[in-house]
Amino acid sequence: MAHKTVYQPKVKTGNWKEDLLFAENAMQEYFEKKERGELLVQKVDFLKRNILEPLSVINDGLLHFGDVVMLVNVGGENRDNSAVSINADVNSLTKTPSGIQTPCGVSAERCIQSCVRTAFIITSVDGSPEGSTLHFDQTFALRTCGFARGLYLTSDLQGFHKRAKMSGLQEVYLDNCTYFLSWWKIAHLDPQERLEYEGQPVPANEKVLIIHCKTNQALAVLGDRLLWTAYGKEYEVTAHTFLDSQKAEKDVNHWILCTSDPAGDGLLFLRCLQPAADNQQLT
Repeated sequence: MAHKTVYQPKVKTGNWKEDLLFAENAMQEYFEKKERGELLVQKVDFLKRNILEPLSVINDGLLHFGDVVMLVNVGGENRDNSAVSINADVNSLTKTPSGIQTPCGVSAERCIQSCVRTAFIITSVDGSPEGSTLHFDQTFALRTCGFARGLYLTSDLQGFHKRAKMSGLQEVYLDNCTYFLSWWKIAHLDPQERLEYEGQPVPANEKVLIIHCKTNQALAVLGDRLLWTAYGKEYEVTAHTFLDSQKAEKDVNHWILCTSDPAGDGLLFLRCLQPAADNQQLT
């Protein structure tokens, strides 16, 4: 029968000396971890305080290199509005400059808020200066900012050991290197006008397609694939082009590179959606 301590260490019965030393060592280890900030409650507080830190973004009608944006999908039949988010937990924390272990997963948060977790910086990969306008079909990277700075939205061809957890489609994740796997481009929503818009400036807060350069697959959110994360149930994000009967991309591939309203009345796309939602309620 295994030894079981019935009395407290201060009661001098059995191996009381060993039990007392064990309790003292446990207390000493607790205080050392607390001093280093390694307690679980400290890690959770640190992660939430930094990754949910509010951010503000600006808008002049166009997208530029260096702009901070949110990647927002306006929802559909079986899903709500959602935004691409960092899917990190306390086990992902490291002492590296980014603060998050790589590769790190992403998901689509249904409670949309502008914070470090949902913000990405449009980063040049072709030598374009910061502040210059982003154009359709021009390559760029999406980099995290704030506490999670230095991670790039990345994807690669799906394989037996490299695929999305729920759907098995092409995986999308965050990595700390900027190379061809982290290059993306913007395509116009209408396939019939796509060729005409190549080389034109990309407007902010309008629906577009975000295409992965290496695989030519469009960024997508799956409303029927839910992930249990530290922030609740969220949608899975993958790189896969879903086409309808007209050979046009479905709404799961439609994204808004969202910026804030200069007038301070909230996110522009939410203001545009509000009248439509009110009309649906009336009908």
